[in-house]
Amino acid sequence: MALEGRRALCKRGDTARANQRGLRRGHRACHDAEMILIPLLLSISATAQAAPATAPAKQTAPQIAAAAPADAWGAIKPEDLLLIDFADGQRSVIWLAPEFAPVHVANIRTIARSGWWGDATVYRVQDNYVTQWGDATEKKPPAAGITMRPPAEYEWAWGAHGAVIANPYRDAYAARTGFSASGWPLAGDGKRQWLPHCYGMVGVARDLAPDTGTGGDLYTVIGHAPRHLDRNIAVVGRVIDGMGALSALPRGTGGGLGLYEDPKMRVPIKRIAIAADLPAGERAAYQYLRPGTPAFAATLEARANRGLPFFTVPAGTADLCNLMGPVRKVATTG
Repeated sequence: MALEGRRALCKRGDTARANQRGLRRGHRACHDAEMILIPLLLSISATAQAAPATAPAKQTAPQIAAAAPADAWGAIKPEDLLLIDFADGQRSVIWLAPEFAPVHVANIRTIARSGWWGDATVYRVQDNYVTQWGDATEKKPPAAGITMRPPAEYEWAWGAHGAVIANPYRDAYAARTGFSASGWPLAGDGKRQWLPHCYGMVGVARDLAPDTGTGGDLYTVIGHAPRHLDRNIAVVGRVIDGMGALSALPRGTGGGLGLYEDPKMRVPIKRIAIAADLPAGERAAYQYLRPGTPAFAATLEARANRGLPFFTVPAGTADLCNLMGPVRKVATTG
């Protein structure tokens, strides 16, 4: 008989009936059943009390950023937003970095305002490397008013752009890394600092050194961060919206560099413009999460130590390129 059944019989007076019938064994059986049942119930109760509650899911970096207070965000200036409108209706938005490459960015603004990119195309898409656009023919005369030989704006003295908010996690390519107060990732060695070639960062295509490129042809990283390019090319910005329009294109094969050998494969660009130059209805507005704020620090920790319910083993660290500061689109004003 099941234990619960035996206990039920004891409750219904089996002991008394057993005594009346002279069946002392019945009394002992009921007694034994109670003695077995009591510790079992105590064990079940203790187990239930000791069972830990399910650990709550850890907040992700996007969740932390979404909950950050308004004063944790800084506005990106309209003159620092380069908008690329494609013929198929897609748009990519580049946040320019004039404080780190002032001459190259000045050229980019001049080129955009001159209409020089009116017939520009995406002509190179190299898998796990870069997407590049500009003049595929390499025969157009340069835009008027630009600096033809910009300086090599590749690196600067450590701290040249203000205090560096330290990155607490190690990096494979640089002894020291961190973030500028203006929201840019910085790699360095304590003496020099530079912008890293992370996914979505934008650089200036150039010929062999000492050429530094004018800014007429640009590229963005669409694969694993090619950090070997750091300090060898001017990094002038970061794609902060519409990355898919640049990263999801068919790959080229020409020259082993991802060039589109068939001109028909080139992706036409309808317009490249500075947001500040457009009517309010055609602009875009964005904000960046300020380094140095508690929310920014929390996003770094969340990326380095991802948690439940999916992650059971935190990494304990994160490459600089996995710690790009959050950016959000906001309503335009004016």
